[in-house]
Parts: sequence; C-alpha cells; structure tokens
Amino acid sequence: MQKAQFHQGVSPYLFVAPQVLIILVFFIWPAGQAIYQSFLLEDAFGLHSEFVGFLNYRDIFSDPEYLDTAVFTLLFAATVTFFSLTIALLLAVQANSVIRGAGSYKTLLMWAYAIAPPAAGLMGNLMFSPLIGDFYALINASGIDFNHHQNGSDAIFVIVLIAVWKQISINFIFFLSGLQGISNSVTEAARIDCPSTIKRFWTITFPLLAPTTFFLLVINTTYAFFDTFGIIDVTTRGGPGASTNTLIYKVYKDGFLGADLGSSSAQSVILMFLVLALTVFQFRFIEKKVHY
Repeated sequence: MQKAQFHQGVSPYLFVAPQVLIILVFFIWPAGQAIYQSFLLEDAFGLHSEFVGFLNYRDIFSDPEYLDTAVFTLLFAATVTFFSLTIALLLAVQANSVIRGAGSYKTLLMWAYAIAPPAAGLMGNLMFSPLIGDFYALINASGIDFNHHQNGSDAIFVIVLIAVWKQISINFIFFLSGLQGISNSVTEAARIDCPSTIKRFWTITFPLLAPTTFFLLVINTTYAFFDTFGIIDVTTRGGPGASTNTLIYKVYKDGFLGADLGSSSAQSVILMFLVLALTVFQFRFIEKKVHY
C-alpha cells in the first residue's frame, strides 16, 4: 500500500511568514531584550551598564511596595473580570429576550467597545472631576465625601468602574452570540423539564455557554493586567500615593519616569511569567470543566 505524498512548494511558508515576522519583531525580540536588560544595572543616562546577575530580582522581591502592588493587581484583575463578565452576561440574557427594538438595543450596548482605554479614562476623569464632574456632584450631594484625587479607596472605585464599563461591550457581544447559538429545541425542552427560570439558566443555559465563558475569562484577565494601563495613566497615574499602582503601570513608572531600566525590565519579565502562569492554570484546571 503506497502512502499518499503531497509535494508542496514555498507558498505555505510565504503565507505564514508575515505572521511569524510580526511575532519575532513585536514579541520574541522585545521579550529577549527585557530578559537581557533585567540582568544589567544602567545609569540614569543609559551610557553605562554593568552585569549584576539576579540583583534586580532580589531587590524587587525584597521591596514591600512591589509586593503590595502585586497583591493589588491580582485583586484588581479579579474584580474587573468578575464584574465585567457578570454584568455582560446579565445584559446579554436580557437582550436575547428582547423582541422589539432589539437591533438598536444591541448596538447601543456595543458602542463602548470602540472607545480606546485612554479615552475611557479621560471620560471617567471628567465625570468624576471635582470641578465639573456630574458623578462627583451626585455622590457628594448624597453626603459622601468623595474625591478620587485624594482618597485611595475612591480612586480604586473609579478605575474599577471605568475598566468594567469599557470591557462589558465585548463580553456582551460574545455572550449574546453564544445565547443565540443555543438551539430552540433545547430551549423549549428545558422549559418543559424545568419551569424555574433561574434554575433552568444555571443547569442548562449557562453550561452551554461554558466555552464562551472560559474564552472571555482568559481575555478579561489579560485585559485587566495590561490594557487598563491607559485608564490608570489618564485617571489616577497610580495615585494617590501608590494606591492604584498595578504591575504594568509600575513597570512604566520605574522604567520611563524613574530611568531604572534594569529593575523595570526585571518587573516586566516577572509580570510576563505571572500572566503565563495564570493562563496555564486556567487551561489546565478550569478548562477541564468546560464541555464543548
């Protein structure tokens, strides 16, 4: 019995080459540079560098501020991911049951996705501004002394609110697509077998959305770690104090503002491995409960 043989030219490699080139230029090369610079100690002007081994890493893990920043980043990412997924799922369920004006309703909910994170941060900063902010006036009129420029808890509330609002749209699109992909026969059979709407959702509908939910969990975790940089930079700049400093923003502050490229590079390497570990954990343990 002869084996089938396929003779291929260079065409497949030419199609793959642009994507490989992009990965090499924008990921592999910068990652390699960051790892290399993390073992160096450079002066503030970048004119002299000295190999110091793991000194930058030892200084980072012995710095209480960095450890506080890491804890805050994990809590911030978990909070943003949870609320953005929960609210988007609730809106998707409601939109899926709308009959009249469904197109307009869905379009309005999707608009926020077109707004860049820095623009979303600017809008939030204006709405909570002590001078012209409507939300600032509304909250303070209720008797709460609110000022996100002076109070760390208020600043955390503002950036979480903006980050969640920004991400709801994309989650809503995927959840709605998942709901509309469920067969009508399954839905009708579920109504007969389970008259309770809430129980029917958690036992039948939500398990069918498990692949979509897992995908969005990974995407939202990455978003909370990296893409919220623009929101924080425009809204609080990591303050007041260091109350809203995330790991990605601390990399920027120490490297670009503090001119400590060695420590900044080491922090970026740690952050890369942290996100990689979280992603592996999600695929290794959480994906096992997902039924496709």
